[in-house]
Amino acid sequence: MAVSAPVGLSSPAFCRRAVPPYPSVALSAEAAPFTPLLADRSHLEGLSDAEEQFSRCAAKLRALRTDSNQLREELNQLFDQLLSENYNRTFDPVVNIRSEDVCVLLKHVCTLVPLSQEHLVAKFCQLVHHLLNQLKLILDEHTLDVLVKYTSVALKECSTWTHSDVLLAISTVVYGNGFQCHQFVSNLLCEDGVLLQYSSPCQPNIELRRVALTCMANICLRIPGQQPLDDRYRSACFGVFLKTLHSPKPPDTDDLFYCMVIQAALKGLQCCLSAGKWTFGGGDMLGSLLAALKRVMFQGTPGISVEWPAVLYPAPLSQYEGVPVKKTAEPQKPSETPKDSNVAGKAAGKKKRKSKGKGKKSKAEDGVDDGEEKEEAAAHQKGGDGGRDERETSSKLSASFLYPSWKLNSSDSEYSDAEGNAQTKLRLYHGRVRQAALHCMLAVVKAVEKRTLYGYWSSFIPDSPTGGPPPLTLLTIILKDPLPKVRLCALQVLSAILDSSRQFLAVAEDTTSPRTSYTPFSLTLATAIRELHRSLSLALVAETSPQTLTQVIKCLAFLVSNAPYHRLRPGLLGQLWKQIRPYVRHRDATVRVSVLTLYGALVTTQAPLPEVQLLLQQPEESGCSVPGSFTPQDSSLSWRQRSGTASPARAPAASSQQSSCTQSPRLPQTPGEGESSPPWLLQLCVLLVTQPRENQSDSEGAGGGSALEPPPVRLAALQVLSYLVRGYFSLTQSSMGDIGQVSARCLGETDSSIQLHGAKLLEEFGTGVILQYRAESNIPESSRIPVYQVVQFWSEVLSGPLNRALQNEQDPVLQASACDTLASILPQAFAQLPDKTQLMCITMLLGLTYVENYLVKMAAVRALGVYVLFPCLREDVMFVADTANIILAAIEDRSRNVRSKAAWSLANLTDTLIVNIVSVWISKRSYPTCFCSRCCRPPLRRLPTKTRSSLMRCECSEICSISCVTVR
Repeated sequence: MAVSAPVGLSSPAFCRRAVPPYPSVALSAEAAPFTPLLADRSHLEGLSDAEEQFSRCAAKLRALRTDSNQLREELNQLFDQLLSENYNRTFDPVVNIRSEDVCVLLKHVCTLVPLSQEHLVAKFCQLVHHLLNQLKLILDEHTLDVLVKYTSVALKECSTWTHSDVLLAISTVVYGNGFQCHQFVSNLLCEDGVLLQYSSPCQPNIELRRVALTCMANICLRIPGQQPLDDRYRSACFGVFLKTLHSPKPPDTDDLFYCMVIQAALKGLQCCLSAGKWTFGGGDMLGSLLAALKRVMFQGTPGISVEWPAVLYPAPLSQYEGVPVKKTAEPQKPSETPKDSNVAGKAAGKKKRKSKGKGKKSKAEDGVDDGEEKEEAAAHQKGGDGGRDERETSSKLSASFLYPSWKLNSSDSEYSDAEGNAQTKLRLYHGRVRQAALHCMLAVVKAVEKRTLYGYWSSFIPDSPTGGPPPLTLLTIILKDPLPKVRLCALQVLSAILDSSRQFLAVAEDTTSPRTSYTPFSLTLATAIRELHRSLSLALVAETSPQTLTQVIKCLAFLVSNAPYHRLRPGLLGQLWKQIRPYVRHRDATVRVSVLTLYGALVTTQAPLPEVQLLLQQPEESGCSVPGSFTPQDSSLSWRQRSGTASPARAPAASSQQSSCTQSPRLPQTPGEGESSPPWLLQLCVLLVTQPRENQSDSEGAGGGSALEPPPVRLAALQVLSYLVRGYFSLTQSSMGDIGQVSARCLGETDSSIQLHGAKLLEEFGTGVILQYRAESNIPESSRIPVYQVVQFWSEVLSGPLNRALQNEQDPVLQASACDTLASILPQAFAQLPDKTQLMCITMLLGLTYVENYLVKMAAVRALGVYVLFPCLREDVMFVADTANIILAAIEDRSRNVRSKAAWSLANLTDTLIVNIVSVWISKRSYPTCFCSRCCRPPLRRLPTKTRSSLMRCECSEICSISCVTVR
């Protein structure tokens, strides 16, 4: 942690304002009567209640001395007053108590509280935790040393009943400071240390055990930028945390306290893993941790009673949980239909709803818990979950054995008000445990190498088993957990597992006929991919929380980016393409951004993919008739409407489905054009970038109907446009005019991100045209863009805002991107541009090579390396000479990136020189030999020595070209 400057004891400052001295007044009958200092409140004006209370108590504490007769009573009273205040800035944002004041106060109080007064020691430790935890202060080194010494001695000399408060203070003091307290940590974590004794599963005091685990977690915590705790201490803590997860719940232990113990152990594991890579042993240790996390992920889940394995082992096939143990509750009858159970669940939810408001809580203690309980109760009571299970049942989800247990809410006759509130709080704590387990699992995924984690893939991602109950995996949580936060965490874990899994999933294939004798691993992976598609599609339809819905779509984007769809049977992408389409019109801007991200993944995966190409050519209305494309939220999704068309607030399913198709963005509808019309996705992205939105989302407020889309939505649309042009150029070339107008508009705006993406779109389009005219291209002449159209396109672009972007010295990144755009001009089109336009491009690039910023210089040198190959510039002696001098100077640049681009440009330069020498000098005997001898030959002779001294690699073609030029 950043360390504040040490504060001395000589001049403490407890208040932000100094107390003004009394003015000197002459004695007279008219003089004001005397008032004590404390009655004058001028120095406390403008302070909040918490600041005023802290200032008063701090001043009184500063005045106390150890020889005072009433020291114990006064300390006890002042501690109670300080502990009674709420210093949390979320509760009172105006609280502004300086860390220096708190540090000086705590150091002074350490000298006032003797260790023999254990009651005062316990209260002082509570005060330390109260102030540091609520104010989120940074301790200086001196205060940290004083508090550590005081609490360490208190652990040795005070009675056991005070150790819970002492450890609570220690956990707050060492939060993120474990690496600075080596001696103290070694004493606490040695074999007979206090923390190892109190955190042991055999510790009967459950509260002391929880505080010890919390203290160990805070010791292991590593704040970014700081050194991690020593490995031997982290390994010792890791073993204690893992042992806690595997130990059974002690008898006669309250479930709430046990949940707090498990949550502290999970937090400790997460702190241990946040230091970096996995360093806690081999496969058995990892398998033991994963088995414990998988069990805790389902803690408190009704209806799940299985024998959990103690260790998970790497295996290519699914590892199923054991046979369910004997249940105490009567199981559901097999003849009961899912529909009936759904109705029963809804009825139970309605009965439960009546008793939700009867429990009373203290605002100071349970303010956060109350909010989370309301959220969880709403998650249980809403019809969304009933709809969730209905749709899963209709889609043949084989986890029906879970369904009744999730929905079995108690009625008024089963529990009293107090018991009902206790059950609600227990469900809340179980949800917190599951959420902490998923956070810890996310840390494991980030810390363990991908190839090691692939062996445990089947333990967390199903492969659609044929018989028996389905395995309990991350998808079970995503589809079944009643808390949106838990589902969100499970989606984050799944996204992290799918990220960078392309190498593992590359072997998946199901295009061939399956073998009957055995199931190949490639088919198993392909089945897992299809199961992921099916489950995430169900989650997409059923999810009602915007944050969780956003993560569902992001998870689908990770899956699409890494799955080998060219080796799978067609149909997966088509179903997803049509199902995601209504969410483009979602009211939440974050959801719209994630949908565009998913479309970007769809058009980039193995592009050009025949299935995606067919989907791009379909008209926009075709998605409405496909089953699964309708979502229950469609009636509220469609906020971008056609002019003159209103959206009903709530319509029946049929009319809502129809409105989701008709209330689309204002796209040109040309039925019958088919393949000749531009892709609807391109038209949609152009609309999102250029056209004002016709209505605002709920979070954006009312008014401002002419405002454009939010910048994240526009940036995502521009990215999709670039991906479309790159992967499916043949479908987008007919929209050359629209692409040019969009790019020009973006370059003319003030937002640098929009300008940059506009320049990138131009570069992608120019690169696509160049690929069409390459010699090895098999595209027929009739399918290419005519050269005259390319000339017209670049003439308009170069006369617009691109020139201003090249001269924008305040944005080097934009300048570099503009240079790359100039390098993407078709050579045949460049030759037909006006002379002044050609001269402008050349002059601009030559001048930008002298810019100090390495990004601009690198891009300009590369663009000159491209231009030197143009036939129309190859015979320009002065241009070749200037380019040669700039490239040779860039070879000696201090930036390695600039030297790399200069070496690449040098190869093009030597190719140009050889072509000129062979075709002009030898054939026509008219090439100016003075040019070669004076300008190029001496520098090129010294070039191998320079490149060798600067540790640069020269390609063989460069060395051969240099040799040829030198010999000539």
